[in-house]
Amino acid sequence: KHNFSAGPSILPRVAIENAAKAILDFDGIGLSLLEISHRSADFEAVNNEAEALFRELLQVPDNYKILFLGGGASTQFFQVPYNLLEKKAGYVNTGVWANKAIKEARLFGETDVVASSEDKNFNYIPKNYTIPTDLDYLHITTNNTIYGTEYKTDIDSPVTLVADMSSDILSRPVDVSKYGLIYGGAQKNIGPAGVTFVIVREDILGKVSRKLPSMVDYRNHIANQSMFNTPPVFAIYVVRETLRWLKSIGGVPAIQKLNEEKAALLYEEIDRNPLFEGTAVKEDRSLMNICFVMADGYEELAPEFMEFTKERGIVGIKGHRLVGGFRASCYNALPIESVRVLVECMQEFAAKHAK
Repeated sequence: KHNFSAGPSILPRVAIENAAKAILDFDGIGLSLLEISHRSADFEAVNNEAEALFRELLQVPDNYKILFLGGGASTQFFQVPYNLLEKKAGYVNTGVWANKAIKEARLFGETDVVASSEDKNFNYIPKNYTIPTDLDYLHITTNNTIYGTEYKTDIDSPVTLVADMSSDILSRPVDVSKYGLIYGGAQKNIGPAGVTFVIVREDILGKVSRKLPSMVDYRNHIANQSMFNTPPVFAIYVVRETLRWLKSIGGVPAIQKLNEEKAALLYEEIDRNPLFEGTAVKEDRSLMNICFVMADGYEELAPEFMEFTKERGIVGIKGHRLVGGFRASCYNALPIESVRVLVECMQEFAAKHAK
C-alpha cells in the first residue's frame, strides 16, 4: 500500500516492527510494552531518550522543556490560553484547526483574530499584517492539513509566539528560540495517535492570575518529567523509535531535502496535467499536505480517479469533506517511491481521458 493518509498516518517500517516485537516482549524482560510500569527504570529510559532525541533533532535550547502528554492538540487549544491568556491573545486564522483554537481561547479572555485567509477559503497564508504589542501571545498554525498551506519560515513576533505544529514538526528546521511554546499531536511525523508533544520556554509560565487545575498546569508536568499522571507509554515508545529512525537517515536537514523532492515531483505533475489543478496559492503550498481537485470540465471523473488509485494500492488521498477533491499527505515516513506511483497513476488516467 502507498499510504497518503492525513493522520494517523504512515510510520517508518522499522518503528512499527520494533513496536510489534516490544508488545510481545519488551527488551527481553519477559513483559509486554503494554503492561510495564511507567515508573519502571525500563520505561524511564525510553521517555528520557525520546526527549533527548527530540531536543537534538530540533536543536531545542536548554531553557525549553519537552513534554509528552495525552489529550491531543485539541486539548492544547484550551491548555494554552488557560496558562498564558491574562488580558488578550491574538490568533492568525488559517483554517479549521486555527478556528477551533480561537473558539477555545475565547472562553478565557479577549481573543483577537489579527489576520485571516478565510476570504479565499484559506488557500493562502496571511502576510503583511501588524502584530499588536499588547498581546499576551500570538498563536499560529504552521501547516494547514485541510487546505494544503504552510508557513515556510519562522515569523518574527514582538510578543510570545505559540504554534500548533501538529502536521509539520520535524519536516524542516525550526528556530525554536523564536517561539514561547510549540505543540502538536504526534500522529503525523512523530508517532501514533495518543501522545501530544509540548515544547515550552519555562519563563512564560506562572504569569496568569487564575487558579489552574493540576492537570492543566504545564509546571506540574515539567516537575514530573511528563509523568504527573500515567503517560501514553506505548505511543512514547513509538515516538522514540521514529526519532531514532529520523536521526539514522540524517536528521531534519536530510528529511527536509526528501520532503522537498517529494512535493516538487507531485506539484509538477499537478501543474502539468490537464485533468488536475492545485488549490493553494503556489508560494504557500504545503510540503506535507498536497491538495488538488479535478480541473474544470473534468469534475465528474473524480469518483473514477479514486477507484483508479485504489486499484494501484494508493490509499488515503480523498480530500477533506469541507473542500473535496484530493489530498496526498507526504509526511516524513512516506517514501518517494509512493509519490512516483501516484504521479504515474495521474499520467495514466490523463492518457485514458485525453480529449
